Amino acid sequence: MRAVQVTEFGGPEVLTPVELPDPVAGPGEVLIDVDRVGVNYADTHQAENSYLAPSQLPLVPGGEVVGRTQDGKRVVALLNGGGGYAEKAVAPAATTFPLPDGIDDLTALSMLVQGTTAWVLLRKNAHLAEGDSVVVHAAAGGVGTVAVQLAKTWGAGRVIATASSEEKRALALELGADIAIDSRADDMTAALIEANNGRRIDVVLDMVGGTTTDGSIAALAPFGRLAFYGMAGRENPKPVELRNILGHSTTISGMWLPHVFRLPGNVFGTALTELFDLVQARRLKAIPGGEYALSDARRAHEALRSRKTVGKLLLDPGK
Repeated sequence: MRAVQVTEFGGPEVLTPVELPDPVAGPGEVLIDVDRVGVNYADTHQAENSYLAPSQLPLVPGGEVVGRTQDGKRVVALLNGGGGYAEKAVAPAATTFPLPDGIDDLTALSMLVQGTTAWVLLRKNAHLAEGDSVVVHAAAGGVGTVAVQLAKTWGAGRVIATASSEEKRALALELGADIAIDSRADDMTAALIEANNGRRIDVVLDMVGGTTTDGSIAALAPFGRLAFYGMAGRENPKPVELRNILGHSTTISGMWLPHVFRLPGNVFGTALTELFDLVQARRLKAIPGGEYALSDARRAHEALRSRKTVGKLLLDPGK
């Protein structure tokens, strides 16, 4: 089969098209003929071995695919440790989900990781309440575009989007944000409070890191919540002192999607079902970010790391 492999850690340049033997499904696994592959920030960290879970070489990146099982069923699946950038992939049966009619490849992959991430952040981390002000950083990205829509659907009082270009900010407004501000503001704390009509912020969803996180924490209202789920800027925020959290009655939490499967009940499945239902009710939509040939995976990573993309990026293994 055609695949993309990493044999040394690094940036997009280490993604190499190769021919590999077809994978074989073991007990409790499903072999999938891949139609589309989702591209995530986690893949870029995996390629350079800076992800939360250490990578092992040689590596076929990619944690999510949509395609067909050997008996012809159309499914979307989370993989275990990679293997997605290929014409065929093996997924655990427990993280392989049948697709309802009317859910296309883009939507399936947008909701599988980015959608469920936004759902968990708002429901489990932030405990969004009706009327809360919500800041969505990187609002034009895969998680951000879903989070803006969900926050409005679930009754947020004011949704504040941040993005780095006029085009991205216009997209966030189109998706329901009440205001969109420049993510490169010199004083993020002041910019967020001003965007919230002079009031401090109830909820922040942050996957940027660095000074964006620092400024967002400082903008929180008493009992405000910041949910941290990535570091696209590849810059650590300042260490947080517990006495400052106590002194301002704020909550700072982290979220790594694999931990959702450790929760009692089928939280992930519940989230995915609700997201698909919202899509079918036309209350939620996926935003295309570009489709690349499998052999152009390097270009997809370059685009994602440049932080100039919007929505969901896909690879087509047929090209």
